[in-house]
Order: sequence, then structure tokens, then C-alpha cells
Amino acid sequence: MLNDIHRIDAEIRLRPPTPADAASLAVSLTRSRAYMQPWEPVRPDAFYTEQGQRERLAGLLADRDAGRVMAWVLADEQDRAVGGFNLNALVLGPSRSATLGYWVDVEHAGRGLATAAVQRVCEVARDGLRLHRVEAGTVLDNVASQRVLAKCGFEQYGVAPRFLHINGDWRDHRLFQRILYDGSSLRA
Repeated sequence: MLNDIHRIDAEIRLRPPTPADAASLAVSLTRSRAYMQPWEPVRPDAFYTEQGQRERLAGLLADRDAGRVMAWVLADEQDRAVGGFNLNALVLGPSRSATLGYWVDVEHAGRGLATAAVQRVCEVARDGLRLHRVEAGTVLDNVASQRVLAKCGFEQYGVAPRFLHINGDWRDHRLFQRILYDGSSLRA
């Protein structure tokens, strides 16, 4: 389940990333740079290159192999990466939680792909990782992302002042959570 390929719609799949995704990620992130700017950290130009994505993927895959992250890309019909979904800061033990992060290429935005992929990631988090809770945060005015989270069963539980350095400044964030597993018995 954790490394499965999940169909999102007729053309798009959610699958684990590979080093071979560096070139398509660079193209997709470059194309989407202005679109995502209000919700992203300021990144160096090198981030948007194939080499920059190769280095980012190497770190991401090392974190996955160490059990700190689960990651997926959205792949189009030509198997090009056009989005990314991560469960970051994985904590097992009594907490059993993670923080969700995601993005979708500007050319694929508004098609319900983020909602379908977030829903699938939450199913994997619950059934594959047996997580209890997934949290996410959005900049206050990122209404589209807040709608995705609401459609996927996340509830807002607070606002964090100056939470992350986004688009050149410390930004307040709305904090959301989804309780995935609330059984009284849990096997580690």
C-alpha cells in the first residue's frame, strides 16, 4: 500500500517519487512558480533546475528511507511529475502523526486532483502507516487549499501567528487536523 500506484483520475496517478522525476519536477515547478509564490518559501533559482530537483529528491528519498517522510508525486499520462504530496515529520509511538504538504502544477489546478490525492494519502496514512492524526497548515488567504482540506475531512483547530516564512515574510497560518484512527487498541 505504501509504495503502490494509485489512480487519481483517467490520466493522473499518485506514485512514489524516483530520482528520474528530477527533470519533470523542474519543468512543473518552474511553470508553476508564479502561481505558487504566495504560498511557498522564497527559493533560490537553483531549486527550479533539474540539478536542484535531483538534490531535493535525494534528500527526500533519504528521509523516506529513514522513516521520517512518505512522499508521492502526481504523474500524468506520460509519467511526468505534475505535483507532490508528502507526509512530513512522521512520528510513531503514542503520537502516530504526520504533517501533510502538497502542491499541484498550475496546468492541472482546479480539476479536483489535490482533493482526490489528499484523500488517498490519508487512506494510506490510516491503513498503511496506522497514523492517528494528520495535520496541515495554510496561509490565511489560501482559500483553495482550505477547501481541499475541508472536503477531505480536516477540521480547523487554530491559527498560528507567524508560523512559517512564506513569500518573504513570517505568515500566520490556519491549522487543520484530521483524526484518522481513533480505536482504543493500537498495535505498534
